[in-house]
Amino acid sequence: MLSDFYVFLDEWNQMLGLETPAHHYKIMEFLFSVFTDAPHRGLLMAFRHSGKSTVVGIFAACVLYLHPATRILILSAENNLSSRMVAHIRHILENHPRCADLIPSAKKEWASGRITINRPIGIREPSVVCQGIHGNITGMRADLIICDDVEVPNTSNTAQKRETLRERLRELDFILSPTGTMIYVGTPHTLDTIYRTSD
Repeated sequence: MLSDFYVFLDEWNQMLGLETPAHHYKIMEFLFSVFTDAPHRGLLMAFRHSGKSTVVGIFAACVLYLHPATRILILSAENNLSSRMVAHIRHILENHPRCADLIPSAKKEWASGRITINRPIGIREPSVVCQGIHGNITGMRADLIICDDVEVPNTSNTAQKRETLRERLRELDFILSPTGTMIYVGTPHTLDTIYRTSD
């Protein structure tokens, strides 16, 4: 339920001595609706320094708290960008009081690029893994894909780069589970943006 995500968000902010801004509730509501309602595809764009990436990380941690078997792929223009998001999610999991039981005693996969929480056995993929847009994603499987800033000047400043980016993003349909969710988070960097859906 959406209220579970609101409570998770509020408790995290309270730990930091902060109040939850009203627009963060709206961001969380949007993410929740994409996650729960077909076709499970969404685009989140918000003003600079709005904290959208912060809320996305909290959302991902809450998904793992509520559904520990979820496999999450964070995809960004460059690996260092996506690894920052994974580190953010890991920090929340390590410190949020509701997530204590998710932390494995033997942290075999507990780094900035990939983490695996306590969850049902038999799942091959990490709980959260990051990748740059040009990294090797062949053979991966995910239930939630978060494309966080895949369109940046380096990936969109020519027509050829934009076409390469679009081609690469089309491959995600083969990685996502049949009922999986794909969320784009970013800001347009060109008139011919990948985020443009109609004229």
